[in-house]
Amino acid sequence: MVAGSKTNNPLLERVGEIYKHVDLQVRRSSDSAGQCRACGRCCDFDSFDHRLFVTPPELMYLAAHLNAEGLKAMTTGRCPYNVADKCTVYPYRFAGCRIFCCKAGADFQSRLSESALEKLKSICTELRIPYRYVDLTTALNSFTR
Repeated sequence: MVAGSKTNNPLLERVGEIYKHVDLQVRRSSDSAGQCRACGRCCDFDSFDHRLFVTPPELMYLAAHLNAEGLKAMTTGRCPYNVADKCTVYPYRFAGCRIFCCKAGADFQSRLSESALEKLKSICTELRIPYRYVDLTTALNSFTR
């Protein structure tokens, strides 16, 4: 499921545009979006009672930037890319990671998530990629077995 070369790849460009849009909306709506304290709590899905869902274009984007060998299995309820409470894939993190903040308003997060998912789904339709919205544990573990 790796998207291939990073240069001039329409999928990677489109996902990057979606991420830029999401980041801009979060910055513009700082009151609703909350202020991330970079504590890493939200990356400990089990203890925070949180599940992160991802789409194929997002996984392909991450894999392309990590050269696929960098994909890690998720063996605990904590994101494997969070090391010492820091995101080691921060520039390539998923839309859900960009949107979710433990201090944010649920309505803001829901609206922005739906908007991002609609755009990610359109990439799948346009590029004929099967669309699946799957939890991160299942997604990562299916590629690292």
